[in-house]
Amino acid sequence: MCLAIPVRVEELQDNEMALVDIGGIRKSISIALVENVVVGDYVILHVGYALNKIDPQEAERTLALFAEMGDLDQIANDAAAQL
Repeated sequence: MCLAIPVRVEELQDNEMALVDIGGIRKSISIALVENVVVGDYVILHVGYALNKIDPQEAERTLALFAEMGDLDQIANDAAAQL
């Protein structure tokens, strides 16, 4: 399964690279495929490449859904442990 996730650009780097925040983890990614990226933009990340910019509100909604899914996994694991 392929998954693309929204990430926030924290810092622009040399050679069309940017430092982004992925759930508290900072990673360098390529922004060569997206024009006019600035610090604070949200981009869609897939296998190390930014594919497109995304509206900040849409990015926040998507990240909130991912967080809920993580909570659901924890609840399911806790329930399974009680069986």
